[in-house]
Amino acid sequence: MAKPKQHDSDFLLRKADDADIPTLVEFLSKLALHVAGAQTQRLKTKERQRLVEALASALADTDKLIIVAEVPDYGLVGMGDVAVWRNEGIWEQASAEVDKSGFIDDVWVEPEFRKRGIFTAMLWELVAFAEHHGAQELVLEYSLANKEAKATWNTLGFKPTGVRAVAFTGNVKKILTDRSS
Repeated sequence: MAKPKQHDSDFLLRKADDADIPTLVEFLSKLALHVAGAQTQRLKTKERQRLVEALASALADTDKLIIVAEVPDYGLVGMGDVAVWRNEGIWEQASAEVDKSGFIDDVWVEPEFRKRGIFTAMLWELVAFAEHHGAQELVLEYSLANKEAKATWNTLGFKPTGVRAVAFTGNVKKILTDRSS
């Protein structure tokens, strides 16, 4: 994606740059709150700085793409990112070819700008980037609590292939301690 692409004179897509990082942090915060079903909160300074650093690193990585959707005379209204991962595996391979996957993450469109084709346009760009970098498959994860994401990704052909379970270390240690008592 070399230059911004205009879509129906309503919005344009472009590769994110360093100047976009503060807005990207806000989008990531909104996405996290949406998934958690939580009310608006301010990010702690340490978490904001962590996100700034992670985004700056991602922008510099040639195997990653962060795109933004921008409405003229308004500003940024959406973001999406993809990273190409190399899956070398542990088994002896018949060929020297390395499998690659495009990992789609953190897709967000501001609520008042949804249903305008922004998500679809961003996804086309993310898929094109992944293909251009040799990815044969797309992978993503979303929260089970995010019903909109589940419905959207299912209609695009994404099917769950496993379960990712999460637990706090302190809780696991307590259970292990209780079991050994």
